[in-house]
Amino acid sequence: MSTPAPRSLAEALRLRDDASLAELLRSRPDLITPVPTDLTQLATRAGTRASVVRALERLDRFALQTAQALAVAADPCGYGDLLGLMGGDEGEAAVQAALPRALGTLREQALVWGGDDRLRLVRTARELLAPSPQHPSPTGLGPTVQEAAAGMSPGRIQEIVATAGLPSTHDSVSALAALTGLFGDRTRMTALLAGASAESREVLDRLVWGPPYGQVTADPAPRLRWLLDRGLLLPTAPGTVVLPREVALHLRGGRAHRTTEPLPPGLEVTGTHRPQVVDATAAGQAYTTLATVEELLKDWHEGGPAVLRAGGLSVRDLKRTAVALDVTEPVAAFWVELAYAAGLLASDGEADERYAATPFYDEWLELPPAERWAQLAETWLKATRTAGVVGGRDAKDRTLSALGPGLDRSAAPEVRHRVLTLLAGLPEGASPSAESVLARLRWERPLRGPQQDDDLRGRLARWTLSEAETLGVTGRGALSEHGRALLGAPARRPSPEPSAGPAASGPGDKLPVHHVHVTLEALSPAEQATASAAAARLLAPLLPEPLDHVLLQADLTAVAPGPLRRPLADTLGVLADVESKGGATVYRFTPGSVRRALDAGRAASDLHAFLAAHSRTPVPQPLTYLIDDVARRHGHLRVGAASAYVRCDDDAMLNEIIADKRAAGLRLRRLAPTVLATQADPAALLDGLRAMGYAPAAESAEGDVLITRADAHRTPPRTAPEPVPDGPPTPDATLLTAAIRAIRAGDRASTTPRKQPPSAGGELPRTSSAETLATMQAAALTGEAVWIGYVNAEGTASQRVIAPIRVEGGFVTAYDHTADEVRTYPLHRVTGVAELAED
Repeated sequence: MSTPAPRSLAEALRLRDDASLAELLRSRPDLITPVPTDLTQLATRAGTRASVVRALERLDRFALQTAQALAVAADPCGYGDLLGLMGGDEGEAAVQAALPRALGTLREQALVWGGDDRLRLVRTARELLAPSPQHPSPTGLGPTVQEAAAGMSPGRIQEIVATAGLPSTHDSVSALAALTGLFGDRTRMTALLAGASAESREVLDRLVWGPPYGQVTADPAPRLRWLLDRGLLLPTAPGTVVLPREVALHLRGGRAHRTTEPLPPGLEVTGTHRPQVVDATAAGQAYTTLATVEELLKDWHEGGPAVLRAGGLSVRDLKRTAVALDVTEPVAAFWVELAYAAGLLASDGEADERYAATPFYDEWLELPPAERWAQLAETWLKATRTAGVVGGRDAKDRTLSALGPGLDRSAAPEVRHRVLTLLAGLPEGASPSAESVLARLRWERPLRGPQQDDDLRGRLARWTLSEAETLGVTGRGALSEHGRALLGAPARRPSPEPSAGPAASGPGDKLPVHHVHVTLEALSPAEQATASAAAARLLAPLLPEPLDHVLLQADLTAVAPGPLRRPLADTLGVLADVESKGGATVYRFTPGSVRRALDAGRAASDLHAFLAAHSRTPVPQPLTYLIDDVARRHGHLRVGAASAYVRCDDDAMLNEIIADKRAAGLRLRRLAPTVLATQADPAALLDGLRAMGYAPAAESAEGDVLITRADAHRTPPRTAPEPVPDGPPTPDATLLTAAIRAIRAGDRASTTPRKQPPSAGGELPRTSSAETLATMQAAALTGEAVWIGYVNAEGTASQRVIAPIRVEGGFVTAYDHTADEVRTYPLHRVTGVAELAED
């Protein structure tokens, strides 16, 4: 016995197996939030406007074109008619091969239901995609004859029918049906158009691919009059005419679309590099990433820029950061946002709120370099905060600032993942052109409206390609091996055999689609952690080994030929100033930098021992003299609080200071032969004397020298910002299994036949307490299921199908078919009970 054809989407869903329902809920997670009570509610939710719009926006171009064709076809539509709309009268092999897949996608998404002989697009999707004067269809088609002539007088319709050579009818409905039949008959339509003048055909040619509307005067020209008299153009409003859909389809050869795109565009390869070169280049960028983030946080060590009142960095502070990092402002915004998203920096929350490193930054520094990079790369991959929009405007025309609000773009993680997945599908070492990647993404997620100027996904894709190269995920535009591992992709496969198609080896080559058709699902947190660890293992051997030495030179510089181990780098960063960066870092020793080391508590002997231990060259004599000279003068002057005072055992030096014109701003006065006082605070006095070339030291109230260590400023513990989800999360297998079981149980309960008491009137059963108890006890003895009405503690009424197991103590224990589990219900909350109808 054959299964009857479904009469609704709910019935079509009941015919699906659990695997098919799970795929529907996985692809449209909004349908499971919250879990529907039964399949009827699931079908209703699947037809809501918001859910249908979201599903349509996630279709690829050919699947969307198929849905658009169904929206202009008859309802229901046969598979043959749909194939004609997609491939035209002559048919296309590629369309014929791809249409089953596209139709399967629409069915899987519950946008289309019914058999191949009766395909139905859900009503909401038809309303969204069908052409109308306010919302033209991408097909360029206009209304049908029936729709366009809805407001036309019966007399005018009969005139058109007669002029078109059709027999007159008694009513407008049959007349329009006859006219529709004429326009849909290729032979008769060809004969009718054979009588059209070249000028009339030119009018039709201008309207055939859309837009189908045109303007006419009150006295149309003969070429227009000929078309109007035969219904080939129909008036829709004063001065406006439209080309009926049936006429346009005949002129198009049956095509709904001018161009169909059944296959995704291939990626254009601009160059191919050896995998070793790609990995080495990417590893170099990964090392630069670590160095840049450390330099950024070191620059903000003692408290970074102030937080704007509205949140974020000021334009001036972003420029200063860009200068400090020696990068452009957009790149500086990227590094700042990456560190923020990784939880390495945040605002300190003080009254004078500033940005600073978090305690997690110190933990991060203790990790091996490859693991530090993997954490940053994983953060970038899933972050929704998008540095590329910094400097733009929000909906209220306010400037978007780095670290400020309004930078989240929920589509960013998906676009990044998809762009890198496309790179993973290329032969190893191949780098594609950005335009071909954008073209592929536009095919996979075409824009439904005229928002081409605001193509966010396109901009996200361009930023992804640039940021992946900056971060070291790619090298020379090709995906690195550790980049593949970060995605969870399998190791590189061998190069394709010659018979599989031409290999991409030069600029402009087009890769066959099967070389780039790779699908990598987004990873769960546990899977992503495993993938990040694998990426770190692959990257570690490619990073340079930290050094424990420098090369001291006679010009008071030190050259670090590579990355330095942390203790050496930290100490050298205090003792000297960075003069230049690159493959080798050059440090310069100055009186100020040496004084900084002495202020931090180092003695001159400590500095000499440190340099001798870590230099591969002898310590130059000028550097030794510099350290000794600064140490000899360091602390000779003492500054304390009077407001501030200066004391020195050498009164000649104090005389020299008072006589110096540069000290006029300090307004010093002598209190004693060895003491000067001022109204300036101690810090300003220290800075002023140092600017004059002296090396004063601060002292405490007890007269001890204060050691001013450059202690790092840290924020209180902060959590990294959470990504903003792009809609409900994709449910996992456990949730899907539980949801489907609950939906099936609820559907069985809602569709089970019941014996309606004469007074029930289709509502919940109502019985007395005695009748309820007796029916429950009888059902427990016979093992039969019953239908009950139940009111829970919150006062919400519901209906359930239960199989009583035990009735005692005012409670009934039963197997609840609705919840698919054994439950216990108080009898006083059961409003009534009824037997189920016999099959």
